[in-house]
Amino acid sequence: MPVQLTNQYHDLLAPIYGFLRCPTPAAWIQHASQPEQLPLVLIDHLHCELKAAQSAGLLLRRYALNDAMGQQVLDWLRPYEDRLYRKQHPVDQGAKNKQVPRIRLEDVLPWQERLVDRMVLLMKEELHHFDQVFEIIEQRGFELVPVTASRYAAGMLRHIRGKEQEGLVDKLIIGAIIEARSCERFAALAPNVDDDLARFYISLLRSEARHYQDYLALAEEVAGSPIAERVDFFLALEQDLIESVDSELRFHSGVPESAALASKQGLTA
Repeated sequence: MPVQLTNQYHDLLAPIYGFLRCPTPAAWIQHASQPEQLPLVLIDHLHCELKAAQSAGLLLRRYALNDAMGQQVLDWLRPYEDRLYRKQHPVDQGAKNKQVPRIRLEDVLPWQERLVDRMVLLMKEELHHFDQVFEIIEQRGFELVPVTASRYAAGMLRHIRGKEQEGLVDKLIIGAIIEARSCERFAALAPNVDDDLARFYISLLRSEARHYQDYLALAEEVAGSPIAERVDFFLALEQDLIESVDSELRFHSGVPESAALASKQGLTA
C-alpha cells in the first residue's frame, strides 16, 4: 500500500502550494514514477543535492567570507565532488566532517551573519541528503551514469540583475523557488513510488520547506524593501519551465516530450 502524507505534512506543504504558481503536471509524476525511470530520477536528484550545497557555498564565498574561509568551504565540498564527478572512493564520514569550516566573522553586516548561519546549515543538510541518495543508488545496484543539467535553474539564472545587491536578491529568490519546487515534487512522488523511497522523500520535506523560507527571508532582508514584484517575475518564469514540454526527464524538468505525447494520445483516444 503506498505511503500517504499525514495531516502534519499537509500543513507543512500548504505554504509551498500557496507560493508556487502551479503544481507538478500529472504527466510528469506518472512518467517519473515509472520503475524504469527511477535510476535517472535518483541520479539527477543526487546531482541536485550537490548543486544546492555548491550554490550555497558560492553565496558564502562571494558575499560573506574572506579568501581563507572561502577555501575552507571549497575543501568541505571537495570529497563529495570527487565522489560524484571523479568516482573516487569516498572518505569516511569522520574525515568529511573535519572539513566543515569553523567560520569566525568580523566586521560584517547583520544580513551577512544570517547568510552564513543559514547557508552553512543548508550545506550540512544537502550534503547529508547527498550521502543518503548515494546510498540508495548503491543499494539498488544502479550504475552512476553521467546526466546533463536540465534547463530549469539556468532558465531563471539568466535573468539575474547585474548590480551586486540586486543580483544577490535575485539569487536568493531563485534559491527559494528551487527549494519550494523540490519540496513539492518529493511530496508528489511519494505516493507513487515504493514505500522505502516514499519514506525517504517524505523525510526530506521539512528541511526543504525550511530552506525555501530561509532563502526568501534573506532576500527580503538584503533588499531592504518589498520584493513581491521580483518574486512574481521569477515565479512566472518557473511556471513556464515546469508546465512547458522538455526534451528529457530531470528532477526539475517540465513534462518530457515522450510523456507529453503519450498523455495527449491518451486524451484523444
